[in-house]
Amino acid sequence: MTTITFYKTGGVYYGFEEQGHTGYGESGDDVLCAALSSMTMLIINAVEVTYASDVEYTIDEKTADIRLICKGALAKYEPDERKQYAVSGLIQAYFLQLMDLVEEYYEFLDVKEIEREI
Repeated sequence: MTTITFYKTGGVYYGFEEQGHTGYGESGDDVLCAALSSMTMLIINAVEVTYASDVEYTIDEKTADIRLICKGALAKYEPDERKQYAVSGLIQAYFLQLMDLVEEYYEFLDVKEIEREI
């Protein structure tokens, strides 16, 4: 099972952590795992390149664990409110998309959110 925990502070999404393999399919043929990987890389590239915002991330290829922190979503790190909103909104959109996936893949995917200061 893959567990994805989203971080937010004051209602603002700023990061997430993904842990574990979904187990939905065989290694190399797991479409759920491939979808999660693709969506995660979309978030990283959009924040880093499209929004030109700092993103800290680690990816462990062996365990499939990923940790992502986007300080640009938070006012104390990013003065541009539009950029804050865009970065946080992108992470929140990922959360909402995953909540839809949980309805069908609840045996393979767990998604939660926690309030946590950086």
